[in-house]
Parts: sequence; C-alpha cells; structure tokens
Amino acid sequence: MLQFIEKMLWRSRYMVFLAVVSAIFSALIMIVMGTIEVIGVVGEFTHAFSSTEAYEEFGKTTVSHLVGAIDYYLIGTVFLIFGIGLYELFISKIDVAEKDETSSKVLIIHDLDALKEKIAKVVIMVLIVTFFKYAINFHYDEMINLLYLSIGILLIAVSIYLTHKSPPGGKGH
Repeated sequence: MLQFIEKMLWRSRYMVFLAVVSAIFSALIMIVMGTIEVIGVVGEFTHAFSSTEAYEEFGKTTVSHLVGAIDYYLIGTVFLIFGIGLYELFISKIDVAEKDETSSKVLIIHDLDALKEKIAKVVIMVLIVTFFKYAINFHYDEMINLLYLSIGILLIAVSIYLTHKSPPGGKGH
C-alpha cells in the first residue's frame, strides 16, 4: 500500500505539465501582442509623412509603442523561461537542448535557484523597460520631477550592477 502511495505521489508531478503548457501559451500571447504593437507602428509609419502634424504625432507615440513591444517580449520571455524551467525541474530534462551546440544554454535549468535567478534578471529588465516607457511619456514641469527621474535612473543603475556582481566565492559573469 505504501509503495502505491509513493508511486502516486511521484506521478503527481505531471500535473505541473498544465502549468508548463499555460506558461508557454502565455509566452506566445505576449509575443503576439508585442508584434501587434510593432505592426501598428509600421502601419502608422506609412501615414507619418502625409503632413507635418502626422509626423510630429508619429514621433511622439512611436517610441512609447516600441518600448511597449519590448515590454511584451520580455514578459513573454519570463513565461517561456518559467515554463521550460518547470518542465526540466519536474517532468524531464530536455535532451535536445542539452545536446544542441548552437544553444546559448539560457533555457537549460538544473535547479530551482537557477530558475529563480533567470526569472529575476528578466523581471528586472521588464521593470527597467517599464520605467523607461513611463519616463518618456512623463511631463517634467517641475524640478522635483527631474530629481525623481534622476533617483530612478540611479536605482536602475544600482540594480543592474547588483545583478551582474558575482556572488562571494562564485564565478563572475
């Protein structure tokens, strides 16, 4: 009886496959949304030179839309890393990825800490891009707003420095 329970417990790990499929599907959705943003910019590009007003409006909104597309792509990357990481941790190693010599090994995850570290780095990039998107659309009417922008940029620089700093006793990146 105990052996049967242990087999069932071990096989219960396959329910994680639902999370894997959902994460991969979520990644696809985010990548499609980013691509739609880019296609929208390309569509507006054709009308940008029809008049001076259209060109100025295109210039104001283009960067925001393209940065938004980058945001979607990065969030899609988080879902992709998460889905593949869950699969490798709970279901099976992906032999194709291990043997592929052209692979950068970014998606190969051997333990939960590696998954957490990879996701954390991409989430920090998402936050940086989101900050940039809001910073370019914000109106800096007062000096205090410029000070807040400067503090935000400083905090971003510190976060990038800390994510690239090698751990004590570990190898550098």
